[in-house]
Amino acid sequence: MSSPLRVRTDETGNLQYRALLEAAPDAMVIVNRAGEIVLLNLQAEKQFGYRRDELLGQHVKNIIPQGFAERLVADALRSAEDALAQQIGKGIELYGRRKDGSDFPIEIMLSPLESAEGILVTAAIRDISVRKEAEKHLAQMESRYRGLLEAAPDAMVVVNQNGEIVLLNVQAEKHFGYRRDELVGQKVKNIIPEGFAERLIADGTRSAAEALAQQIGMGIELYGRRKDGSDFPIEIMLSPLESAEGILVTAAIRDITDRKHLEQMLRQAQKMEAVGQLAGGVAHDFNNLLGVILGYADLLLEQPALNDSQRKDIGEIQKAGVRAALLTRQLLAFSRKQVLQPTVLDLNTVVARAEKLLHRLIGENIELLVVLNPALGRVKADSGQLEQIIMNLAVNARDAMPEGGKLTIETSNVEIDEQYAAQHHSALTGPHVMLAVTDTGCGMDAKTKTHIFEPFFTTKKFGKGTGLGLATVYGIVKQSGGWIWVYSEPGFGTTFKIYLPCVGSAIEIVLPSDKVDTVAGRSQTILIVEDDAALLQVTHRSLDEVGYVILAARSPAEAILISESHPGPIHLMVTDVIMPGMSGDKLASYLSALRPEMKVLYVSGYTDDTIVHLGVLEPGLAFLQKPFSPRTLARKVSDVLAMPFPGF
Repeated sequence: MSSPLRVRTDETGNLQYRALLEAAPDAMVIVNRAGEIVLLNLQAEKQFGYRRDELLGQHVKNIIPQGFAERLVADALRSAEDALAQQIGKGIELYGRRKDGSDFPIEIMLSPLESAEGILVTAAIRDISVRKEAEKHLAQMESRYRGLLEAAPDAMVVVNQNGEIVLLNVQAEKHFGYRRDELVGQKVKNIIPEGFAERLIADGTRSAAEALAQQIGMGIELYGRRKDGSDFPIEIMLSPLESAEGILVTAAIRDITDRKHLEQMLRQAQKMEAVGQLAGGVAHDFNNLLGVILGYADLLLEQPALNDSQRKDIGEIQKAGVRAALLTRQLLAFSRKQVLQPTVLDLNTVVARAEKLLHRLIGENIELLVVLNPALGRVKADSGQLEQIIMNLAVNARDAMPEGGKLTIETSNVEIDEQYAAQHHSALTGPHVMLAVTDTGCGMDAKTKTHIFEPFFTTKKFGKGTGLGLATVYGIVKQSGGWIWVYSEPGFGTTFKIYLPCVGSAIEIVLPSDKVDTVAGRSQTILIVEDDAALLQVTHRSLDEVGYVILAARSPAEAILISESHPGPIHLMVTDVIMPGMSGDKLASYLSALRPEMKVLYVSGYTDDTIVHLGVLEPGLAFLQKPFSPRTLARKVSDVLAMPFPGF
């Protein structure tokens, strides 16, 4: 037996611990060894219907007539404290009797209390009418509803009009982590603390059944609370259940954690798509401006009369334009509006080629480990874009390991099943090649991970990054038909996993073209169609100065008029892809009937689906990405004119 609590009593029998007793949620009655009540709290008055002065000094059998007096006094051969020692810490179920003579079920917990008058006994008395009623309901409903409830795939909880749980199934036990006997008789707010109790009770002017009637058949999204205190999202469907005690409510409770996760990923994907559309539109206009800046800078640098200071100043303008062009290309990559020229390739070859550059890029304090699967499947992608992915992820990893660390790049074959695809938005089933890039750096928290692929989002200090590296990676992967997943925790590094679908075709060998710095035209006639006046002017001048005969048009309609009125041949049309009134491909199709000998070179800073399919250039088409230098344009024009005529 544990040592009894020592207290001091005054002449009136009031204990110095009255405040503690009054704060107790249960009725508290203190009894001496003769079975007489010496102290009680307000809850005891309410529970038994007596005033305090009516019970003080009375025998406890007046309020607990059956059993308790015998257990208290035991028999004449043992003292009261010896008898009670056997009951300490145990819940005793008996019946209490109110002042009006009505009996009600109670549970008593006994504990000793040492005082100057000897050992007293504190009885914590709980009214278990609700629990007993619930147990009664449970017994009545067992045969009728148990089979139905247990067969349900969701957690099923039956609640009475007072918000008390009277029945539940095994799924409810699993969902909330309680045993059945721990929940029966308890308030439903213990497992659904926020909102549900209010919907259940409504307000003081309506019954629970009336309040719930408005919710019948509706899915209510709230949070449930498990026994361990953790919250999880749930959806509740309510339905009425008629019983002898009135209308009960059956709540079918579904754990929607996975659904909420997928919804969050979908919202993130939609947000990225919206930002991508905006970024692509900005890149389109900006590329035209950069084309003018870079074009005139290159033309000025060709002037022999420039002094060194002038040449240096123009060179700085050119460098700034090139950096800006790189930013717009990254925006196009994110928005999936760049033009890819994919081939069937071995990803191991791309990684091996990039490895030679990575050692210089990441520095000596970072260990590089490359693990390649020799039996890797083939993918169809743009080799240059895959190299950019590897470089961008390596730079990101390097910045996450300022004190050094380990960077691991590995490839493997994976088979995506339906379960994995269901849990990862945009994932497709089937064989894939995986590229994983892992660092041992600082890692990321959950909030940061939700933003890392957004353009211009960066955790680096101001001026240390554009926030486009991972956005570019995201766009390239998505445009290549794959998806990217990130695993990271603060202090435990980061892993980016990229999945690209396997293809069965043989590897395509692409030979590099011979490029020369100087390109001279041979007086061929070129029709330039560009709706931006400044860009049209610099393009006109660039090709004119290398020996071509130029026809310039500000719109498709003007180009048609020129084509119809020009007496000689037009060897090549250089046209923007996206123009008001008519797209470049529609213009080319129309003019091909008039001039079947005319070849076409498409130029654009932003592509729609007119000459590409999902960003992949249609076979047989010549394309040049804006912005471009005069020299690049002249070289591309020369290459297209030298190509065999593809026809229409």
